[in-house]
Amino acid sequence: MLRLSYRPPYDWHAVLAFLARRTIPGLERIDSEGYHRIFRLGGALGRVTVRHAPEENALRASVRLSSREALPEMGERLRRLFDLEADPVAIGRKLSRDATLAPLVAQRPGLRVPGGWDPFEVAVRAILGQQVSVDAATRLAARLVERLGERVSGQEDTGLERLFPAPERFTFDEIKALGMPGARATALVALATAYREQPRLFERRQDLDETVAHLCALPGIGEWTAHYIAMRGLQESDAFLPRDVALQRALAEQGRRPTPRELLARAEAWRPWRAYAVMHLWHADAATTTAAKPQREKRDAALA
Repeated sequence: MLRLSYRPPYDWHAVLAFLARRTIPGLERIDSEGYHRIFRLGGALGRVTVRHAPEENALRASVRLSSREALPEMGERLRRLFDLEADPVAIGRKLSRDATLAPLVAQRPGLRVPGGWDPFEVAVRAILGQQVSVDAATRLAARLVERLGERVSGQEDTGLERLFPAPERFTFDEIKALGMPGARATALVALATAYREQPRLFERRQDLDETVAHLCALPGIGEWTAHYIAMRGLQESDAFLPRDVALQRALAEQGRRPTPRELLARAEAWRPWRAYAVMHLWHADAATTTAAKPQREKRDAALA
């Protein structure tokens, strides 16, 4: 059992909700007990369940691992996945100076930026998510894991029996067979090839701009994708997505959405915590969109 401490407050439910919408069947699962995942680290195969222990200001991870040598790295990955190094008080103090963000921070003072199991997986999923919805991207990721992920025997009772595909499994023909556009299949293969050839591909650079420029040099990765990888895969707290439609929608005033340039100018005051502002605005937009859905469905039914 691992105890993973954090600085309170911690919005466990928001983290789980974010990850749940992106869960890949067979690889991970979220239920009333918490977060479950199967994985391989080096030569070690493992399975982990993460639960919240609010009375301890910590998460507790139950681990089954074929080699204890992988335990320290697994612990570090969990800390990144659940963003346990954040200082929510300092972040909230800065973001609350913005009139729009202040009530959002008050509503979710312990909001985190959920990471990923590793940067390569985050990068693959970011490319899959280009120009499609979160749900569509998750379905593509599920097909990818089902087709290319290594099957682990003896896990049938857990429902966790597929590993995320290793880079060497990414070939153009295999990716294209998933129904992927040619350009996106090419980008995924190029990413996997670059990672095989450069094991340190996803190391953070000297600063955010250098990290983003390095990622944008890869085929098929533009600024939005690079910042998303930096935010969730590299724990860059200042990553920002000024072209993100949900952010523009959440900050619209009198029906007018801000331009990317206007968003960048406004977000200067949020540095170095722009990634946390993104999460607050995403949650606000999701709540508004969900609330409006029944009205849209009722209107559409009347028109039909």
